[in-house]
Amino acid sequence: MIEVQQLVKFYSQKFSLNIDHYSIQPGECVGLVGNNGAGKTTLLSLILDLIKATKGEVLSKGEPVAQNEHWKSYTSAFLDEHFLIDFLTPKEYFEFVGKLRGLAPADTQEFVAHYSDFLTEETIQQKQYIRNLSAGNKSKIGIVAALMGNPELILLDEPFAHLDPTSQNRLKNILDGYKNQPNVSLIISSHDLKHVTEICSRITILHQGQLQKDMATTSETLKELERYFAV
Repeated sequence: MIEVQQLVKFYSQKFSLNIDHYSIQPGECVGLVGNNGAGKTTLLSLILDLIKATKGEVLSKGEPVAQNEHWKSYTSAFLDEHFLIDFLTPKEYFEFVGKLRGLAPADTQEFVAHYSDFLTEETIQQKQYIRNLSAGNKSKIGIVAALMGNPELILLDEPFAHLDPTSQNRLKNILDGYKNQPNVSLIISSHDLKHVTEICSRITILHQGQLQKDMATTSETLKELERYFAV
């Protein structure tokens, strides 16, 4: 699904990312963990061709993302609130994304209703512009929109940030449902070690732009991560 080759990104002569090789297979649910500045968001941004690599490339289904747009038809993401259109209401935004994904208005409405427990009726029904909503509600809207249209590759950056405990648990259950879908690859960047190890079948640790560890998730992974970040 995703292959990184000799990928380098630096700003003002300082490396933000430097990875020789890294790949994610179809159906994998991968957690990216690391301290601030580790390069997690930079890697996601390069996969989405939001920034230009200093060197190397990212391949999606064998094609360079920087040289074609085929990957956009099966890729979806929510990295932060800048992915939203803040002068729309939540209903208008879902309708806009649904149309982009080829969904009829009724199908979009049905899809959103399926996540009503996570979004809450207040978020769905209120007529405020997205820019006037809380950070938590903005995240919920962006996450649900990223799941719309059956994407094969989903990227989420810090999806648990700004969410209350109930919403975090509901999101964990939602994402856990994608864990064993053979046609969906999920990449989650998160500081929440517990949630990410519960959801993801594989964990990648980044440190100062470099890949430190890449391991399958086991019953001991959380303890291993806690020891690693306790140093």
